[in-house]
Amino acid sequence: MTTPGTEGARHESVFHRLYVGTGAFDIVGKRARWYVALGLLVLVCLGSIGFKGFNLGIDFEGGTKLQMPAVGAQGPIETDEVQEAFREAVGHPAETVQVVGSGDSQSIQIRTETLTPDQVAAVKQELFTQLQPLDAQGQPNQQVISDSAVSGTWGGEITQQALIALGVFLVLVTVFLAFYFEKWMAVAALIALLHDVVVTAGLYSLIGFEVTPSTVIGLLTILGFSLYDTVVVFDKVKENTRGLLGLTRRTYPEAANLAVNQTLMRSINTSVIALLPVAGLLVVGAGLLGVGMLRDLALVQAIGMLAGVVSSVLLATPLLVDLKMREPKYREHAAKVQQRRERAQAKAAGEDVPEEAPTKQAVTAGAGSARRPSRPSGKAGRPSGKRRR
Repeated sequence: MTTPGTEGARHESVFHRLYVGTGAFDIVGKRARWYVALGLLVLVCLGSIGFKGFNLGIDFEGGTKLQMPAVGAQGPIETDEVQEAFREAVGHPAETVQVVGSGDSQSIQIRTETLTPDQVAAVKQELFTQLQPLDAQGQPNQQVISDSAVSGTWGGEITQQALIALGVFLVLVTVFLAFYFEKWMAVAALIALLHDVVVTAGLYSLIGFEVTPSTVIGLLTILGFSLYDTVVVFDKVKENTRGLLGLTRRTYPEAANLAVNQTLMRSINTSVIALLPVAGLLVVGAGLLGVGMLRDLALVQAIGMLAGVVSSVLLATPLLVDLKMREPKYREHAAKVQQRRERAQAKAAGEDVPEEAPTKQAVTAGAGSARRPSRPSGKAGRPSGKRRR
């Protein structure tokens, strides 16, 4: 598909075409390849979810949590040292060992499968023997190593509430888009949202990231970002296609493709700005401060935001075009636009092009003029001796 004005834009730089948004990127015209690529990605994600499942944290499956100060008699305690002591005590490594908090309140948190009381006692003894954690007075003390049992019920309740929130959100979004835009835009936006959820969850399953309550919360937050980007594009599509059927300059796919190009730079800028604080959470919160909750939240947001940008540009608008082109009036309009362009090309080539058939309105107007006799104008046409009334 070639949008008017794209011939000259082919010789411009990519950055210039992004900035001016003249429709040089044929995104809608190449929608078949986007469908294939995104469809394969969704199938891989669904297959991983179905066959491999998720790496659920102990908040979902239940387990044992141990916590102790991050400073020992020999200085700061490393997570590798804790993992080695745990392995020697029970014969296998802990599921997660991470540093939480900062400054004097910094501690090491150990999460693992449910341990028996004897195993918990053995782990505490081994940790104290090898690492000598210090209490508030700076003395080695085994009592500073605490343990607690974590039930998987809480994680299940979080999941249930998240699914309810997701269902309510999708219903409200459908109603809003159907009233503000139209039904086909609502359908396309919902498919794009489902794509974002499936891809984010599927990548978590495929790579094996641990799923925590923070992950579920982050998954819900990305829906608003994805919807915002899609609404921005659809609003431009609505503006470009207003009164389109009365003109023969562009088809609906071309007008929609122009809208995507006009908002493409905005989508990129918005995504980059939104990902900066998320990167800050990953680097500062998880990397420097060692807060695992911030890591889980930032990780799912980063994946979801990238999926949302891709779906808004490469999936939502192309789907909208295919849904709209199912209507006969838009197919007829596209045929008229093509006919006009073929006639213009033939005239430019010097070919003899027959005149277009008159419209019904023109035929009616011409018939009415033929039935009315023409009245002579001027003095010569007036009958002599009679006064005109």
